[in-house]
Amino acid sequence: MKRAFVFPGQGSQAVGMGRSLAEAFPAARDLFEEVDQTLSQHLSRLMFEGPECDLTLTENAQPALLAASLAVIRVLEAEGGLAFGRHVAYVAGHSLGEYSALAAARAVSVADATRLVKLRGRTMQKAVPRGEGAMAALLGIDVEAACAAAAEAVSSEPDEVCAVANDNAPGQVVISGHCHAVERAIAIARERGVRRSIMLPVSAPFHSPLMAPAAEVMAKALDGTALCPPLVPLVANLSASAISEPAEIKRQLVGQVTAQVRWRESMLYLKAAEVEEVAEIGTGRVLTGLIRRIDPDFLPRSVCTPDEVDALIREW
Repeated sequence: MKRAFVFPGQGSQAVGMGRSLAEAFPAARDLFEEVDQTLSQHLSRLMFEGPECDLTLTENAQPALLAASLAVIRVLEAEGGLAFGRHVAYVAGHSLGEYSALAAARAVSVADATRLVKLRGRTMQKAVPRGEGAMAALLGIDVEAACAAAAEAVSSEPDEVCAVANDNAPGQVVISGHCHAVERAIAIARERGVRRSIMLPVSAPFHSPLMAPAAEVMAKALDGTALCPPLVPLVANLSASAISEPAEIKRQLVGQVTAQVRWRESMLYLKAAEVEEVAEIGTGRVLTGLIRRIDPDFLPRSVCTPDEVDALIREW
């Protein structure tokens, strides 16, 4: 069976993440300790015990999600002999999950990936003053209609920004930008039949042109970071296609800070590549739910608990 590993992005974090894995497997404990030492921060304690208000801060949530995902990978390697290329044909990650995917596939070291996502979270948080930006999920609308609503929302306000941030699944699109522009786009979408809209509890308008200052910081950071070709191709957010060349990976990691996460198209790319099983690695089941909606023929699964890890290993 052809399999892909996918890695969750911000929003999947939860107090207790990774704790059962650390209690069951030395490889997971070692990974969490490495991340803690890299950051000079007791991040694993925050992951295991909270408080939730600190865990959800962007600069903590992003490295926490990376750590949870890589802990699963290290356990699969130590306990099950995970071999990319034999057990896994592709990797992909939703937004910051691309860093988890690249570290899992040995394109970047754990320490470098940890430093990069910590910086990414901090700079994305600071790119726009708190209260000026917003994000909203539009349900029951396709990406083309969402793009049209976003464009119309700023047609009379050229100094404001509203854009599609995530094309997650059929009927689930996220928009991002200035607060008032997002509110206008929601009203326009409702007039055109959107079933439901939800303002998201985020602190910045991610994946919009307003993130340009963060993209500049990440470009400099990535330029000074060693990357090598991943063990299997990465299906990237920016292009929704497979890439392996380090310079192109860096270019697309910078681009995705301000651009749309093309998740639906990325999963359709995997489908066309004859991938059957898609395993969400780390914590939560957000991507598993999206994958079911994108194509019912996929065999999605979540791999984050000791039992789920053992079940996957037994199938090898």
